[in-house]
Amino acid sequence: MNDQIVLHYEIPSDDFTRAGEASSNVKKKLKKMGFDPEIVRRVAITMYEGEINMIIHANGGYIDVIITLDKIEIIFNDSGPGIENIELAMSAGFSTAPDNIRSLGFGAGMGLPNMKNYSDEINVESKIGKGTKVYAKILVTKRID
Repeated sequence: MNDQIVLHYEIPSDDFTRAGEASSNVKKKLKKMGFDPEIVRRVAITMYEGEINMIIHANGGYIDVIITLDKIEIIFNDSGPGIENIELAMSAGFSTAPDNIRSLGFGAGMGLPNMKNYSDEINVESKIGKGTKVYAKILVTKRID
């Protein structure tokens, strides 16, 4: 593998039919590259939760994934409304999803908490009216080559 692989994904707004495409694509790539299944699972969950959050709350955005032998960094960027209270948003069960989204089975308030649980490091920066940037890092402790 080169020093790093960088992947870029545009996430559409309000398009649940495409939800999970980016996380599925990265999952397939990591499997082909010989990453440990547990690392692949953690990356896929983190990405999927971020994708869904972008679709529900942020009018879409983009995700950059940086893959190296020792870590996988995932950067989520959107220009949505921003998060008013990051600490509250990181608590399990807190959700601002509207009823129509909840009726689809989304918006249970586990997006950011799951991203935190499955990442080794997470940082959320948000400005009201400007958008949100989430940086997640998953450390690679072993490979299955």
